[in-house]
Amino acid sequence: MNSTSTERYARVIEVSKRVRWEIDRDIIRGRGFDYGRRFLPDGLSLADELPFLNGEEQRLLSQVQGRSYAFMFGLVERFIAAKVMELGRAQALGDQVAMEALVRMTDEELKHQKLFRRLESMMEQEMPAGYVMSADPDAIAQAVLGSGNWAVLALTLYIELFSQAHYRASIAPDEHICPLWKDVFLYHWREESQHAILDEMEFLKEDARLDAAGRDAAVGELIALIGAVDGTVQAQAAADASYFCTITGQSGHAERAAAIHALVLKAYRWQYIVSGLLEPRFNKILFSCLDAAQATRIRNATAPLGYAMPKQPGVAEAMVA
Repeated sequence: MNSTSTERYARVIEVSKRVRWEIDRDIIRGRGFDYGRRFLPDGLSLADELPFLNGEEQRLLSQVQGRSYAFMFGLVERFIAAKVMELGRAQALGDQVAMEALVRMTDEELKHQKLFRRLESMMEQEMPAGYVMSADPDAIAQAVLGSGNWAVLALTLYIELFSQAHYRASIAPDEHICPLWKDVFLYHWREESQHAILDEMEFLKEDARLDAAGRDAAVGELIALIGAVDGTVQAQAAADASYFCTITGQSGHAERAAAIHALVLKAYRWQYIVSGLLEPRFNKILFSCLDAAQATRIRNATAPLGYAMPKQPGVAEAMVA
């Protein structure tokens, strides 16, 4: 481990200590959700793209999507924590500064999971019955961790960078969303900013270990993982659209129900896949490691999802700035 790397790990530790927060003391603070406000902004939920929904229904759709947004982050942090704990263990008899940074990240990811479970418990008590979490976090984690380090770390970097982009470009500027919801992702963003630095360092270290054949195989694993994300997204979108249609009585209107299903799937593909693929820092890091053929494989594999972009002018541009 060179001194420059050790210094970067040390800086992450210093910032981690400075921004550390606690769930009840700093975020919840005795508050509940304001169901008179949206949870996700239109730039993420795309709820404003369904003109037949009234304002109250658009707000409810943003809340249903917000509930799944919290669930999905808790889900992915299950495998992220497990992978980072594994990386920290590998440093146990090596660079102790690197080990401390990775252990702190593991602790923070476990705290984030606890936060998202807390939010789900609150929403379960307050929102109509019938909501379904379509995926088992442990099963998803086991499936993801079956891939090699390169692909898992690339996926981790991609998730943690798009979560930051969502906050900066869409959640932070919106003065009308639920204050508690906004604070959840403010504090989440503060710690994820440091996690992304570690993700990048660990990913590039893993990339340096691969030869051309190993990287070819790793690219195939990453493409398969993105496909698995899309499978998870499809299942949750179907569950959420059905839940929303049942609550609002739209199930009896076949054309409207179909439009809602299509919109929620588009929104989720935008949130969890396309916004990440467009994120500039992720693109710079990932494609700097690939040759032209490998880059083309990834672009061709993800091209069918490219339609999932907001209609609202400027939203996508702000997200990837």
